[in-house]
Order: sequence, then structure tokens, then C-alpha cells
Amino acid sequence: DPATHKDRDLNTMTMRELYTEFGLQPDTHQFISHAMCLQLDENHMDLPAAPTVKDLKTYCDSIARYGTSPYIYPMYGLGGLPEGFSRICAIHGGTFMLNQDVEEILFNESGEAYGIKSGNQMAKAKLIVGDPSYFPSEKVQATGNLVRCICLLNHPIPNTNDAGSVQVIIPGPQVDRVNDIFVCGLSSELAVTAPGIYVAIVSTIA
Repeated sequence: DPATHKDRDLNTMTMRELYTEFGLQPDTHQFISHAMCLQLDENHMDLPAAPTVKDLKTYCDSIARYGTSPYIYPMYGLGGLPEGFSRICAIHGGTFMLNQDVEEILFNESGEAYGIKSGNQMAKAKLIVGDPSYFPSEKVQATGNLVRCICLLNHPIPNTNDAGSVQVIIPGPQVDRVNDIFVCGLSSELAVTAPGIYVAIVSTIA
């Protein structure tokens, strides 16, 4: 609500200027921007503050929703996300083609994708999302490299109060990196491992 901004125009004021105006230290900047607003690097610091402030509000709203954490993770793993999506989609009249091979991505004369062909069936859509392997090479453009390491542990991640589910965010500037490092810790509490086994997924952008 702009009425609460006290004459600050967050569409022109940068995030760096906003932090400075409140007298916050660099470590506090990084905690708010990276751990709460989930900014991946420092580029946002010299951009208008409005989007980052909106992300901060989302964090604050989320932390009051489910217990003491703004994050939720589905039981039995990420497969719960498409399952939940499919239920909502079905309620709104969506159609599913499960266990179908993608034989061809269909393009119009302008080179825009408009559908998928599978056997004698075809599905049309305004937007198609898929793994790059489904598309012709001339339609694929690399925009970055993701580095991921999956660790199987016989103990919780140290210094997390033995949490069975935890998200650790290491701001890039604190470890002399451009991008942040994310560590997602999972356990049998979420029904994704056997009792006594923990999974730590470490990821960052190369």
C-alpha cells in the first residue's frame, strides 16, 4: 500500500537506497534480500525497490500461514505438486493425457509452438512448458548452468536443531560467489526417506 511508504517512491528508489535510509548494515541487507526475499544475487540492489519489498511482504504473509515457517514441502516428495495441480485443474475443466509419449511439438508458420502430438491425439495450448530434449535444437537456448549435489546422510544437517525438514540459504556475497547456495534438508518426517536417513540437496547457479 503506497500510503504506508511515507512519501517514498519504491518504483524509483533502489533497494540499496531503501536499506541505507533505514540505517541497515550490509549483513542485514543480505539476510533480508537473500533469505527472506529469495533474491539470487546482488543485481536487485540497484533496481527499483518495489518488487523486492513485495517479495518481503509475501514472506511475512507466508510465515503466518503454516506454523513457524514460510516454506511448505509436500509429503512424499515433489510428486505431490503435480498431483495437487491436477486436482485443481480437473475442478476447472482441465484435461490430462497421462503416460503419453510426446511424438512431436507442433509449430505454426511463425515458428510458435501451439500443440503436442501423441499418436492419433493432439493437445493445443497457448503456452507449452517442457524439458529442452522435447524441442528442436534451434528452439533451445542455454541461459545458465545449475549445479546440484544430492547427499545421503545418517544424521541431520548440523546446527539446525536436528530439524527433519530445513532450508538453508547461504548468500553468495558471504562466500565470495555471485549466486546463492541453497541446501534443502529432508527426512522420514516427510516420508521421502527411510527412518534414520537424511537427504541434503545442495544447489547453486554456476
